[in-house]
Order: sequence, then C-alpha cells, then structure tokens
Amino acid sequence: MKFGVTQPFSCSYLPDRQEQLLVYIPEQEQHAQSYSKLIQAGFRRSGDQIYRPHCAQCNKCESIRVQVEHFKASKSQKRILNKNSDVTCRMVEYGSDYFIAQRDNYYSLYNDYISERHQDGSMYPPEEKQFNDFIHSQWQSPLLLEAKLGDEVIAVAVTDKTESGFSAFYTFFNPHIAPRSLGTFMILQQIEFCQTFNLPYLYLGYQIDECRKMNYKNAFSPNQRFNGEFWV
Repeated sequence: MKFGVTQPFSCSYLPDRQEQLLVYIPEQEQHAQSYSKLIQAGFRRSGDQIYRPHCAQCNKCESIRVQVEHFKASKSQKRILNKNSDVTCRMVEYGSDYFIAQRDNYYSLYNDYISERHQDGSMYPPEEKQFNDFIHSQWQSPLLLEAKLGDEVIAVAVTDKTESGFSAFYTFFNPHIAPRSLGTFMILQQIEFCQTFNLPYLYLGYQIDECRKMNYKNAFSPNQRFNGEFWV
C-alpha cells in the first residue's frame, strides 16, 4: 500500500495546533477491502479519501471502537432508548429507489442540522453537492440508518459496512428536538444493527478527550482505542 502526507493545516478540533493527515494512495482503484483493513489501523473515510491523523507533535486523536458483544447500555442510555421508543429505524442503501425518493428530505434535515449546530464548522454553509461528495464514495456505497417519528425523518446516521464492523460515518438530526438526545440514540441503534449482523465492532471515529465536541464517544463501553500500533 502507498501513502502520502498532507501539508500542515489548522486543526479543526484543538485551537492553536497544526494537523497533518496520512492519506492512502491506491495504485489502481480504491477497493472496499482496503478500507476494511485500514479501518482496523485507525483510518477513516471522507468521500473517496481514506486517511488517518499523522501529526508530528500531537497524538490526541485516538480511533475508538465499541466492543459490540459486551456492550451494555448505561442508565442514561436506557432512558434515551425509552424516550425514543416511538421512533422506527431502517437501513437504506445509498442510491436505492427509496433513497432517491427521500433524498430531498435527507438534505433538508442535514441543512437544518448544520445551520443550527455547526455554524462554526467547515461544512457551513451547507451545500447539496458538498453533502453528496462528503458521504458518498465511488468504491463503496454507504448505508443510511433512517429514524422516523411517524412520517417525519428526524435523524439519519450515514454508516459504512466493513469486514469487522459498521463505521459510524456521520449523523445529522432534527436540531429542534434536543430532549430526545438523537445523537446518542443513533449510536445505540448502530450498535443494535451490529448485533443483528453479527459484527464485532462499531467504529466511532476519533475520540479527542480535550475537545468537547469529540469526547462523548467514551460513554459507549466497553470500547477500545487504537494507540498507533494496537487496540487497547
């Protein structure tokens, strides 16, 4: 496998720090098999790109995965499940007829979420082309875990299926019903789908203890972190 390193740029999560990425460079075509291997070494996907933080003086980003077989919801997580007992979930294939019929609803929900919750982020202002380029890849179509309250789509978790588990790629939801804790709820639903498909792990991306927006993932336990060599 071949890799390249980006130039340093401003870190998206920790102020006054520089970030670099180690990027997988396919010799021919990118294949899902490569992603399945690389995610076990702490890599993530964004669009077609497969990458991992590669910062010379910082190792705060640690890939984290939930050990699904042994997962037990905490008391607060059980309360969230009970609070959303009237919500129905289903997996949708990107590009399917159902997806095409719901695409405008999905983007409208994404638009509201970014505009309300992430005005300080790199994805603001939201654009439909950026949305599609971000979640889709040429070599593997993602799944979308759709949550509905009655006939209304209230949350979508974009999810990649790999050989060792699902990867929670990105979740967006109705920002105006905060008491339902939909971000946590959608992670719990992805864990449940891992159990349904007999997949051992749910990959949650990078845990950054010093970043408020990125330090919630440790609440799903037991979990493992990748230290650069091993999952511990």
